Amino acid sequence: MNRIDKLFREKKGTILSVYFTAGYPRLDSTAGIIEALADAGADMIEIGMPFSDPVADGPVIQYSSEMALRNGMNLKLLFDQLSEIRDDVKIPLLLMGYLNPVMQFGVENFCRECTRTGIDGVILPDLPPIVYKEEYFSIFNVYDLYNILLISPQSSVERITAIDKISRGFVYMVSSSSVTGSKGNFSDDQISYFKRVSEMKLRNPVLIGFGISNHETFIDAGKFARGGIIGSAFVNILEQDGNDFENINQFIKEIRG
Repeated sequence: MNRIDKLFREKKGTILSVYFTAGYPRLDSTAGIIEALADAGADMIEIGMPFSDPVADGPVIQYSSEMALRNGMNLKLLFDQLSEIRDDVKIPLLLMGYLNPVMQFGVENFCRECTRTGIDGVILPDLPPIVYKEEYFSIFNVYDLYNILLISPQSSVERITAIDKISRGFVYMVSSSSVTGSKGNFSDDQISYFKRVSEMKLRNPVLIGFGISNHETFIDAGKFARGGIIGSAFVNILEQDGNDFENINQFIKEIRG
């Protein structure tokens, strides 16, 4: 069973997924941050694949991506760094990034390396669902690799239903139409959107991302979905403190409350 399915089947309470950029703040930070997050109680980890033009990301993640590339991070090196991660880390791991580096690496080669290193899923926001369904679904399926698809406040009922139908693992509910980054509390319009999707009773569980930065927004996400995804707020901690376990542990405690 894919570890993502196992998590959603067995976890009681709100699921916390945490994003960070591989190769930031240092080139060799990746494995240590993953291990520290797992030890601190994160339920799932999204490992960012740095890209030179991260158009969906806000300034915090853009900066981390730029610095990771300057540090020398690339997909081949990332897979090398992940080669032994499953010796210690049992929670689901996903790669998140943009399609261009994956295409350059080769889609099937990418899927094969994901399976070899124990990656459970991938999030590629700029891969259109119809292209995924028609061109890549069978390749991902061969390697039991889940491609997580996104919905937004502008997604119609028909589009959400279609995405749910071809999704595996969970559906990523983007909380707003803007880029990633801390926004404070959710607006009334966002809450209405969460309620609307919740009432659709989708086949797949849902996680809410973009704009979750503190305990309050994490708890709000858990009211309308299975949990929340935190990115920029955590990357800010890395900028300040690197992969020091105590700071990561304290951050996760504060989010969970």
